[in-house]
Amino acid sequence: MSENQPDNQASNGASRTACVLLIDDSATIRRSAETMLANEGFKVVTAENGFEALSKIARHNPDVIFVDIMMPRLDGYQTTAIIKNNANYRDTPVIMLTSKDGLFDKARGRVVGSDLYLTKPFTRDELMSAIQQHGH
Repeated sequence: MSENQPDNQASNGASRTACVLLIDDSATIRRSAETMLANEGFKVVTAENGFEALSKIARHNPDVIFVDIMMPRLDGYQTTAIIKNNANYRDTPVIMLTSKDGLFDKARGRVVGSDLYLTKPFTRDELMSAIQQHGH
């Protein structure tokens, strides 16, 4: 009928910019990751904590979520569990960020539904690799 076709016909995501949500209580981490991802063409939404992130998830429907483990009030494990327990977001990849590289932390991340585990400080290549592993 018209030249304007709905976005949902391009299932590979080529017609829309992938949205990445980054949740971290460190302004430095948020800023550096936001710069790295924006330079790669992603729409980047940031949140300072799990509570703020939950409303932003509903508003922006991100394709990938990066969440810091160590945050006040609602930590990364709790935030991930809430996301994964919601049927609308269960399939959204959640990648945990941490400065700790322990086996226990990785196992606990898997239990709550984390798809991947990235140790801080991370590089642009590590961020991009994490996103590409999850189909974006």
